[in-house]
Amino acid sequence: MRNGELGFWWRSLGGVPDPRPPLEGPCEADVAVVGAGYTGLWSAYYLKRARPSLRVVVLEREFAGYGASARNGGWVAGSLEGPARVYERRGGPAGLLALRRAMFDTVDEVGRVLAAEGIEADQLKSGHLDVALNDAQVARLRARLATARESGIGERDLRAVEAEELRVRLRVAGARLATFTPHVVRVHPARLLVGLRGAVERLGVSVYERTCVRELRPREALTPAGAVRARWVIRATEGYTPGLAGLKRALVPVNSSIVITEPLTPAVWEEIGWTASELLGDAAHVFVYLQRTADGRIAIGGRGVPYRFASRTDRSGETAPATVATLAHKLAEMFPAAATAPLDHAWSGVLGVPRDWCPSVGADANTGLAWAGGYTGLGVAAANLAARTLRDLVLGEPSELTRLPWVGRHSRRWEPEPVRWLAIRGIYSLYRQADRAELRSGRPSRLGALLDTLSGRR
Repeated sequence: MRNGELGFWWRSLGGVPDPRPPLEGPCEADVAVVGAGYTGLWSAYYLKRARPSLRVVVLEREFAGYGASARNGGWVAGSLEGPARVYERRGGPAGLLALRRAMFDTVDEVGRVLAAEGIEADQLKSGHLDVALNDAQVARLRARLATARESGIGERDLRAVEAEELRVRLRVAGARLATFTPHVVRVHPARLLVGLRGAVERLGVSVYERTCVRELRPREALTPAGAVRARWVIRATEGYTPGLAGLKRALVPVNSSIVITEPLTPAVWEEIGWTASELLGDAAHVFVYLQRTADGRIAIGGRGVPYRFASRTDRSGETAPATVATLAHKLAEMFPAAATAPLDHAWSGVLGVPRDWCPSVGADANTGLAWAGGYTGLGVAAANLAARTLRDLVLGEPSELTRLPWVGRHSRRWEPEPVRWLAIRGIYSLYRQADRAELRSGRPSRLGALLDTLSGRR
């Protein structure tokens, strides 16, 4: 089994594409985008589509898609993390519902652009099943359904899948209930990234790789090659934001790890089912997420070692053996037929988490500084919505998107070290304890509910 090397998605494409040249000296632009992941590339795409005359440059420390954009589980998911009350404080129940509807629509918008640009990324709108594996998780899913109904989300957008129906769709050992939403698309993350970069470059955007931005100032991004001056500077650095001067505590980089099997045999797939290739997750506090890939593998991911002291991030994406073993055990637990399937690759990446778990997007006309991020693991679709919102904000064109309640909000900063490290590692350890307690008792854990409140997750 391979470990690290930035992950299976890149390897399946024959490795990372040849890098674009770095910035060679100071330059000027209308818009400078810092970060060449999904947020940065989508932002450049929509700005150039709206105003072809704009000079847009993208600055990337490593190479396009180095971070979470090409290391994730391949979910274009029409949902956002974070407590509903945070969004309702800004937009009320109607604003929250509008934001949720905008995320549903975003899934189809991504599909529209892929079709228009001829991007083949193994995309399949198969939806998402959240599966309850014990009675406590059943109670949690039913509570989420009730809350969804109260907020205006109907059966077409989220519904219960009882055990009998679930067994017809796929056979997860011990599954007692699931919820299903159609608003999720499966993709191959690196194919999507490469296709998007190509579309951006065809529009005339300059992508400078191996160009480190050290600091953002009003209307400029500082690099070793000199300052990039622009009317607007967009920060699209997600989990790598703490590496920018003055932003050490704006977001924390939380690690997520994935293992992927070799292609399973037809006999194993016959036993598992899963013919519709829905994206799949469980309803635990420390949850896992799964994909049936286009070439017949199972990818399963989870948090592993959640956080490194002082917001450090690694470069190779290597995954701890204990995390590999935990994910392999979970795969075997959910799909006993795949228990002996050889693992092909393991890798890790970081996602950006704000203090209140709620992503945001905004632009300050006084400084020319704009930002988007803090997606907490749901950024494949959210980055697209954020980019279209940034387009309207930067161009000064008020729209339904610029009125959504995630626009212009700021999370408070994370605590300094060592409090940050102790708190994050401790909370995830206690969440695991809560999951074990629920497995024994069959009742939702009070500890889990308390942790949700203390961490700001719910």
